[in-house]
Amino acid sequence: MGPRELKLIAASGYLAFPPRLPGQPIFYPVLTEEYAIQIARDWNVPQTVPGFVTRFQVSAAFLAAYEVHQVGGQIRREHWIPAEDLRELPRAMVGPIEVIREFS
Repeated sequence: MGPRELKLIAASGYLAFPPRLPGQPIFYPVLTEEYAIQIARDWNVPQTVPGFVTRFQVSAAFLAAYEVHQVGGQIRREHWIPAEDLRELPRAMVGPIEVIREFS
């Protein structure tokens, strides 16, 4: 993610993701740190320096409603959560959102 989205997450006390923007109907949490690093470093940094990798835990019961999609190689696995379901995510989270890497 970029700095604007991280600022909104910080404003929530690191307990919620901001609503999706118009034209972003899906929230795509990725399942591997390697894939998240690739997104932040290779895709986000050229657009919004810096790029951040976050980590958060979600109850298995919440995620059971959303299939895992593989969108390329072995590491590119993600859940597709409809934007309207994103408001339910904070109740399913176990602990805060953590920033674990930053790329400039």
